[in-house]
Amino acid sequence: MSLYAGFVRALEDGLDGAQPLRVGVAVSGGGDSTALLLLARRWADERGGLIRAATVDHGLRPEAAGEAAQVAARCARLGLEHRVLNWRGWRGVGNLQAEARKARYRLLADWARQNRLQAVALGHTRDDQAETVLMRLARGSGVDGLSGIAPRRRADGVLWLRPLLEVSRDRLRAFLKAQGVDWLEDPSNADRRFARVNTRRALDSLAPLGIGRAQLADTAARLRAAREVLEQATHAAARDLARVRAGGVLAGRDAFLALPAEIRRRFLAHCLKWVSTAAYAPRHAALLRAEADIAARRKATLHGCLIAPEGDDFVIAREYAAVAGCEVAAGEIWDGRWRILGPAGAAESGLRTRALGENGLKSVPEWRNTGFSRALLLSSPALWRGGDLVAAPLAGAAGIWRAEMTRGENDFLSSVLSH
Repeated sequence: MSLYAGFVRALEDGLDGAQPLRVGVAVSGGGDSTALLLLARRWADERGGLIRAATVDHGLRPEAAGEAAQVAARCARLGLEHRVLNWRGWRGVGNLQAEARKARYRLLADWARQNRLQAVALGHTRDDQAETVLMRLARGSGVDGLSGIAPRRRADGVLWLRPLLEVSRDRLRAFLKAQGVDWLEDPSNADRRFARVNTRRALDSLAPLGIGRAQLADTAARLRAAREVLEQATHAAARDLARVRAGGVLAGRDAFLALPAEIRRRFLAHCLKWVSTAAYAPRHAALLRAEADIAARRKATLHGCLIAPEGDDFVIAREYAAVAGCEVAAGEIWDGRWRILGPAGAAESGLRTRALGENGLKSVPEWRNTGFSRALLLSSPALWRGGDLVAAPLAGAAGIWRAEMTRGENDFLSSVLSH
């Protein structure tokens, strides 16, 4: 199959019939993303789609601005709209590559939403897949980690597609050379301070042993198929066991403990991620401790959540301490998933959304009539004017106000699946 035909198949499989055809392309100017840009441009011309391009300038190298300008000039020659997205958030602490990656996806997601794009295409290749698998193998990752980079993933409200994931880096560069197109080389790709650079070199050493890029990418594909089976089983368990209540999750303890160990761990990790809105699950050892606490009917805190026994069930609620300092204006999204709203014209300046907490709960004696547990209500959203409680919709003191979740039970179930 030709490079272009394979690209079209992968892209359109990822889009899954989405209309209209509005696709963003993340372009750094390197060989992979430049090839992606040219292939996407041809696809848009033939399919009647619309392409937008964006380059993230992390502000970490003085040459970066000039490189972004070169990408902009190439896009102009191709007749494509291009945007430079600037990040100036590095404070010199933490993992530089991890922080830059998070910022890159956040900026691209904001750009995609502003431009009403159906998806954003990324230029990851089979080489990237192999490097990722080897790095995760070194960390002792399980099925999820070793399934590698997903060709299709929805996160931050955006569909991310990697239509070149089965293509080698060498093949893309041969394509560019045949087109007479040059590309930029990022000097950080040779910087031995970065784990991925050392992994790339290690792969060259492993190739004579039969542990090559193609083999590792094939392993990732097989493990991805296994992961999908495990996710389907976890989805079925979530559907049968869990009930979403006041933003928390209630589940039967005995039914949970009867699940196979891998499904039990996945179910618990998903509940904690969903309630806390965290991007990643807790570590394996922490999940095992939480399982033991559930079995022993002990309270526990993990991942910004409270796990507490409730009769024959257990509840996973937002931990009050995790949201005690979270405050937004009335009507804005609170804790990443709640919004307190009133009828038209009801909003007043000075009203703030904060957690209900102990003091707020004491002001609402009728909370016991709601059927919600104390653990759920302490961390529930409430409306305040200074130190005075105005409304606590989930605790039974709503007045003209209501609390709405930006993500409900359908999202709890559907987000179990990575595709």
